[in-house]
Amino acid sequence: MLKSSNNVETNVYALEIGISAEEFDAAQNKAFAKQKNKIQLPGFRKGKVTRKMAENFFGKGWLYEDALDMLFGKAVEDAAKEAELEIVGTKSADVKEIGENGVEMVVEVFVKPEVEVTAYKELKATKKKVEATKEEIEQRISELVERNARLVSVEDRAAQNGDITVIDFEGFVDGVAFAGGKGENYELTLGSGQFIPGFEEQVAGHTIGEEFDVNVKFPTEYTPELADKDAVFKIKLHEIKVKELPEVDDEFAQDAADCDTVDELKKSIEKEIKAHKEEENEKEIESQLLEKLCENVKGEIPECMYDTEIDNQIRDIDYRLSMQGMNFETYLQYSGMTIEQYKENMKEGAIKNVKIRLALEAIAKQEALEVSDEDLEAEYDKFAERYQMEKDKIKELVPAEGLRHDLLNEKAVKLVRDNAKVTTARKPRAKKEATEETADAE
Repeated sequence: MLKSSNNVETNVYALEIGISAEEFDAAQNKAFAKQKNKIQLPGFRKGKVTRKMAENFFGKGWLYEDALDMLFGKAVEDAAKEAELEIVGTKSADVKEIGENGVEMVVEVFVKPEVEVTAYKELKATKKKVEATKEEIEQRISELVERNARLVSVEDRAAQNGDITVIDFEGFVDGVAFAGGKGENYELTLGSGQFIPGFEEQVAGHTIGEEFDVNVKFPTEYTPELADKDAVFKIKLHEIKVKELPEVDDEFAQDAADCDTVDELKKSIEKEIKAHKEEENEKEIESQLLEKLCENVKGEIPECMYDTEIDNQIRDIDYRLSMQGMNFETYLQYSGMTIEQYKENMKEGAIKNVKIRLALEAIAKQEALEVSDEDLEAEYDKFAERYQMEKDKIKELVPAEGLRHDLLNEKAVKLVRDNAKVTTARKPRAKKEATEETADAE
C-alpha cells in the first residue's frame, strides 16, 4: 500500500510503502512451504517440522527475507501505479520496520524521464539514385537459368571437373574406419571444394560402376583426431550427372517467369530490382533520420534504462542461440569475451535505442498521435495472415498495450519521414572526368 510519494531528485521518487501483517504472514507461509521438505531438526524427519517449530529453532525472523523477496516487486509496482508513475528501475530500498505487524519501507525508484526533442521536422537525409544496371539484370537472368537447369545422366565418358557424381565412400586411417567418414549415394560436385584437398581430383577420370581408392592427407587445421594423418577412402561411383542449362528465349521466359518474351522478362526483373532498392533506400533514409533524431534528444536519462536495454538484447540473443542448440555463455566463450566486455560493446547502441524510443514517444505526445482500435485490429489481422494463426491466438501472444505502443512509435517515425528533406545523392564521377575538369580549371 502506498503511503506517500515524493520527488527527491531528477527522475527519482521516494515511495513509502506498507505491507500488511496478514499479507506478510501469508508470504512467510509460502516461503516456509518451499523449504519445508529440506528442514530437518533433531528428533524430526524431513518435512515433518511445523513453521512454529522452525521459528523456535532458527529465530522468529528467519523467513522475513524470503517473504519480502516474494512481495517486493508487486508492492513497488502497485505503489507506482497508485502514484501514477512509470518506473524504469529501482535505486534503493530501505526497510524501516519488518515483523509481525508487517513491513514499512521506503523505496527510491527511477521514473521514465521527460525528454525534449529540439528538432524533428525538416531533418535532412540523402538517398541513392535507384536504377537497375544491365549487369544486375543479366545476373538475375543467370540465376534464373541456374534454378531452371535440369540434371542429365552421362554414361559414355569418365567423370570430369564440374560433373555431379553420386558416390559411396568410406574412409580409413591405418586400416581403421573413422567416425563421420562414411556416406552412401552422396552427390559430390567435382571442383566444388566440398571435400578435403586432393579428394575430388582423384574421383575425376573414373567411370560409372568403378570401385577405387582415393589417398589423401588431412590438413593440419582439421579435427585433432585426424589432423595431418594419411587416409584411404574406398569409393564406388554410381552415377555421373551434368547440369543442362536452358536457352534464354521466349519459351524460357514463359516457363520460368510467366512472361511472354525475353524483353518482358528483363523489364520485370528491372522493376523488381528497382523496387528492392527503393525499399532499401527507405530503410537507409529512416536510419539517417533516427540517427539525427537521437542527436536532438535533451534530458537526463537514468543509466538503468541503458542497462535494461542491454539485458533485453542479451535475452533476445540467448533465445535465438537456443534455437540453434547453443546458449549465450557458450557464444561468449567462442568470441573470447567476458560478459562485461560484451555489455560494454553494446552500450553505444543501447544508448541510441533508448534515446530514439524516448524521442518518438515525446513526438507522439506533442503531436497528439493516436492508435485507434481499428489500427490495432488491422495489425492483428496482418500478424494472423503472416504467421497463419488464428487472430485470437495472436492476441494471446501479443498484448494489446505493447502493440499499441509500437504502432504509436511507427506513426511518429512516419511523421518524421513525411516532414524530412530528402535529397538524391549524386553519382560519383569517373576519376578521369574529375581529373580532366581539375586540369581545365587550372
